Amino acid sequence: MSIEKVAVFGLGKVGELVGHLLVRAGFDVTGLDARERPIEGLRTRALDVTDADALRGALGDVDAVVSCLPYHLNVSVAEAAHDTAVHYFDLTEDVPTTQRVIELAKDRPDNVFVPQCGLAPGLIGIVGSSLADEFDSIRSIELKVGALPQNPTGLLGYAFNWSAEGVVNEYLNDCEVVRSGERRMVPAMSEMERVVIGGVELEAALTSGGLGTMCQTYEGRVHRLDYKTLRYPGHFRQMQFLFDELNLRDERELVGRILVDAKPPVDDDVVYLFAAVEGVWQGQPFRRNHVRAYRPIDIDGRTWRAISWTTAASAVSVVELVARGVLPRQGFVRQEEIALTDLLATKSGRLFQTHGKVDA
Repeated sequence: MSIEKVAVFGLGKVGELVGHLLVRAGFDVTGLDARERPIEGLRTRALDVTDADALRGALGDVDAVVSCLPYHLNVSVAEAAHDTAVHYFDLTEDVPTTQRVIELAKDRPDNVFVPQCGLAPGLIGIVGSSLADEFDSIRSIELKVGALPQNPTGLLGYAFNWSAEGVVNEYLNDCEVVRSGERRMVPAMSEMERVVIGGVELEAALTSGGLGTMCQTYEGRVHRLDYKTLRYPGHFRQMQFLFDELNLRDERELVGRILVDAKPPVDDDVVYLFAAVEGVWQGQPFRRNHVRAYRPIDIDGRTWRAISWTTAASAVSVVELVARGVLPRQGFVRQEEIALTDLLATKSGRLFQTHGKVDA
């Protein structure tokens, strides 16, 4: 089934731009949100996604849906897409959600199911796997992403431009990694290291969800694979104090409210992306790095935060690739199956070509 009409569920920080970029790429788009949200250039209406009949009705006249909803609502949308034979895309980093999407894809082989189309998982896995494809053999794949304020303040040095509940889950849920060629689970906020990008000193620690399905894909093929989140120095020590010394590990919702109140969103953000692969290249030991620092940009006369446009552009690029037949239009598609060169050739992917280069 071709893709011409697309529904975007959730018109928040990212969903609105997903809708705009889809229109820009030539799709017929309808945006749906829990409340009526008039958006210039985008056809919108209200929808209660917890109403199963209304949800399936909204998918009755579209070819695909992109869910930009909180992770706990994605399974309902994926199941509705399955029931109505609609192609499905989302931005989730939640592992159980992705496992359910994989099950649905097996039961509906004539439609495509592509979860985890955001930044991490998503773009970072596409970059890492594309680097790895150039090697004769791979020893390690290191993936790191950080969405940060350009001008940090306080001990946390952070601003919640992304979902607070998503960040808290990343910090507390165990992380899947590959060690000595085998998949294993390790604690979040461990294995801290120092990273310098363009002269900016950062710290990185393991967090959950950023690898998507890469551990299954690369188990037995690589000695070491992991994903770490980038923060300004001292951040993780403060978070460990909050969760452990104040005994708040079981109070995730409360912690999220406290953190957003203390560190609200900012417009001057930056997204750091760091991918490195080591192995044998052209018969010799070698390491290749792909490092970017994305900042807010203007798209059609409006300035968008770095975290918003990088996430939205990555997701819409994948929809474009499926629509053009570059990617399969059926079954489950892993992010690491997508070539970076293909993504950069899309209308939305070209944004990554013209932004983000880091001065040496």
